[in-house]
Amino acid sequence: MAASAALALADRGLRTLLISTDPAHSLGDALETRLGESPRRVAENLWAAEPDAEAAVRRRVKQVTDDAYAALPREIMPAVQRHLDHAAAGPGMTESALNDLLIDAMDRVPGEWDRLVVDSAPTGHLLRMLHMPTLLTPWLEGLARQRERAVDADRFAAGVVGGSAEPERDPLLDKLHARRLRLERAAERLRGEAAVHLVLLPRRMVLAETERAADELSAAGFHLGPVVLNQVPETPDAAVVEAVRARFGRYGIRRCRLRDEEPTGADRLRTLALSPL
Repeated sequence: MAASAALALADRGLRTLLISTDPAHSLGDALETRLGESPRRVAENLWAAEPDAEAAVRRRVKQVTDDAYAALPREIMPAVQRHLDHAAAGPGMTESALNDLLIDAMDRVPGEWDRLVVDSAPTGHLLRMLHMPTLLTPWLEGLARQRERAVDADRFAAGVVGGSAEPERDPLLDKLHARRLRLERAAERLRGEAAVHLVLLPRRMVLAETERAADELSAAGFHLGPVVLNQVPETPDAAVVEAVRARFGRYGIRRCRLRDEEPTGADRLRTLALSPL
């Protein structure tokens, strides 16, 4: 669905970037082409990428390590390194790294590209990704306050012993504040400019999960665009279809019929006509 939507935008003449934030990538399979971390041109006006989450985590840990070496005493660095190695394997690190990559892409739209289409993982991962800027901001504020107290203590001690009265800029504190502002701007853009298109199948359990996702996204201030009812057979469960209409009719509903073959490749993806339900 994401690949088809991106192709439709590209065919309208809009320079479109399509990226996957699903650790189990499938965009390359859908487009029948090999994708990597760097955007690759896959059609007229369309570029696509599948960022490597593990590589992003390694880059994040290295960046934090370099910052720590620049700001912390050498004798505590072995303990800091052990903590970072443990954190790299912890829950949420992959989502945080992919969130950074998503923000990097957002920063290039508009500009390098006119539109950004994101192929997200299933519901739980999507919700964590969208909430990540909001969740990380208080944590970063706490780190910044701790760092400010440490810097103030150092400056006080320097003043007592006759050190420089002119305060020096703290590079680690500057980076914490810059990251907090970047996350706040990203959260604001996601709520103000993005549309989340939920894709569901005509099955009762899938409908229940999608309803919960819609409620949580709406409560968090995200804009829901038309939902897509995918793989609809010729004779779908009438009760499920009616429930979808009742629950999501206000957002708009698009239907994609069940096909005998997988619609992979640009030509077949272009034939995915989404009719109103």
